[in-house]
Amino acid sequence: MNERLLQFIWQFRYYNAQQLQTTLHYPIEVIHPGEWNTHQGADFQNARINIDGTIWAGAVEMHLHTSDWYKHGHQHDDRYAKIILHVVYEHDVPDWPTEVPVLELRHRISGMMLQQYSSWMSSQQAIPCGTQAAAVPSLIWQNWLDRLLAERLQEKTNRVAKHIQQTQQHWEEVCWRMISRAMGGAVNGESFEQMASSISVNILAKHKNQIHQLEALLLGQAGLLHKHMTDKYAQMLYKEYQFLQQKYQLRVIQQPPSFLRMRPVNFPTIRLAQLAMLIHRSSHLFSQLLEANELKQIHQLFDVTANDYWQTHFKPDQESEAQPKTLGKQALDSVVINAIAPLLYAYGKALQQPAQSEKALRFLQATAAEKNTFMTAFAAMNVTIENAYTSQALLQLRKQYCDARRCLECAVGNRLLRSEALSPTGS
Repeated sequence: MNERLLQFIWQFRYYNAQQLQTTLHYPIEVIHPGEWNTHQGADFQNARINIDGTIWAGAVEMHLHTSDWYKHGHQHDDRYAKIILHVVYEHDVPDWPTEVPVLELRHRISGMMLQQYSSWMSSQQAIPCGTQAAAVPSLIWQNWLDRLLAERLQEKTNRVAKHIQQTQQHWEEVCWRMISRAMGGAVNGESFEQMASSISVNILAKHKNQIHQLEALLLGQAGLLHKHMTDKYAQMLYKEYQFLQQKYQLRVIQQPPSFLRMRPVNFPTIRLAQLAMLIHRSSHLFSQLLEANELKQIHQLFDVTANDYWQTHFKPDQESEAQPKTLGKQALDSVVINAIAPLLYAYGKALQQPAQSEKALRFLQATAAEKNTFMTAFAAMNVTIENAYTSQALLQLRKQYCDARRCLECAVGNRLLRSEALSPTGS
């Protein structure tokens, strides 16, 4: 037992309320347990309790032991002077002052529920409830997934807001940074974002008609060009970058991209070459995202193949077997999930254009779910993962709830514990 679990049990009334009475044997009826207070002061505010025929309204404080009241110094704190009820797991102060009634719950809580919660907290499994989750009704699951996705998109909206502040409300600039980060993937996202932040869209616009200049800017700023290259195209890119770097007073990023444990088609050089082609082929990219109503329009916009040089190169100065370097579906899905959908969602919220936020949700529903170890674990629990809408919600569940063992705040965990609490054999 811990205090958070006790608060959870009180909040949702997961205890035996028959013939409820104080430690002094006065009858109690909990009309309303109150609102959980996450700030300073008593644990629950605005509770309504009938004690021996008198209805009291006010705050309820909770502790594992009655003696914790003194350990926490509440007797000297004015914020606790008007507590109407002290709820404890175990009453261990026989001479407790009668002014504050005490309710002990130790013998009123399901032992099976406590055992279940304890097993989750000590579980070595990534998802502690495991296959039990499949027993939760689909309606509860769907409502919870909707809330989880909203949470995840709000977190990403907060990151977009930081970019907006940094760029003085320049949405095209923010779009460039976010798409670059998404193109970098999990390994090189940070490096790609640094690169994008170091070259403004205004500079890119001036050179958009010259693909080799765009490649020189992107590869050069990423620290992937050097003077010792021997093939003519690579030398040309390096010389072009030297000129542009001097012209715009550019600084190479501090964290160059990595090539380790990566398939050649995902090399940062290829992704940057594809980014350069995207800029070369499009104008006012963010405006086009706003105008697109269907996901297929996004796919058409991002249907890019790197410049001819890259068909026989994965790295500058290193020739390879000929292979078109087209942005693949999985990479494009990642851009939709990690850049386009969050960007449109944030824009809709910021400018009160709900159609854009709703479009972001539609795009996620029309995009394939990610394939990773997180999704494999949920699939093993018989959780249906239909699309990126679901997979992003599950990613939020895993990272923010399962990993942190916030089972009490999880709708699935709540439902499973409720089943144990209300079980006829649960005492």
